[in-house]
Amino acid sequence: MPAPDGFAACALSGSTRSVPEARRFTRATLAGWQMCAGVADDVALVVSELVSNALRYGAEDSKEAGTSGAPAPFCTAWLALTRQNSSVLCAVSDAGRGAPVVKPADHLAESGRGLHIVDRLSDAWGWTTPDPTGKTVWATVSMRG
Repeated sequence: MPAPDGFAACALSGSTRSVPEARRFTRATLAGWQMCAGVADDVALVVSELVSNALRYGAEDSKEAGTSGAPAPFCTAWLALTRQNSSVLCAVSDAGRGAPVVKPADHLAESGRGLHIVDRLSDAWGWTTPDPTGKTVWATVSMRG
């Protein structure tokens, strides 16, 4: 497999600003890689959902680690973007030890659609096997011709 054309990563705090910051980071990175606006929109939305889930579910395990006498983590999650030709791989790592769960569609629910959005906009998505250090949830989005 050829080397990636680009790589960018950023640390995410657990603040409410993390999701919009991740979107801005994603859009700026993809603009620098000269990815088309449609792909940038899809990737930014995928990143929003992955980061939201990491902060919601992964942060719980991170907080537990901080109260057990261990130092609190420097950041709650990491976002990495890798460009390979006309595709972008988005990966969000967090301290959560639970695997992502796609909830049944409920049109009246206020939440629970994130992974449905990721599934719809990405070519493929998945996660690493959770271990004591956490997990990484990833998705690939390619340019559509």
